[in-house]
Amino acid sequence: QVQLVESGGGLVQAGGSLRLSCAASGSIFRINSMGWYRQAPGKQRELVAGITTRGSTNYADSVKGRFTISRDIAKNTVYLQMSSLKSEDTAVYYCNLLQLAALDYWGQGTQVTVSS
Repeated sequence: QVQLVESGGGLVQAGGSLRLSCAASGSIFRINSMGWYRQAPGKQRELVAGITTRGSTNYADSVKGRFTISRDIAKNTVYLQMSSLKSEDTAVYYCNLLQLAALDYWGQGTQVTVSS
């Protein structure tokens, strides 16, 4: 099994910044990608940002230019630096790991609340 432990969520004012971290441990063989998703109340879970082991990144249009995803391969950790936060960024943020092209794992989620 793979465990994903997220940290860094919290309450922040609009325009502020937060940094999320997600550390993976357990039966890790070949990671394809890691990423962050979010789910706001009453909405579907959506991709925020992803990064492959080769360093390729992709972002949701709504966060481009404000969020930056990065990773520490040696620590099996992925980060999400969030800046210029808006009230619409309020959601539960989930870490995701894909390995061996087919095995999908999720963290327990961390709440991000942006007050306007």
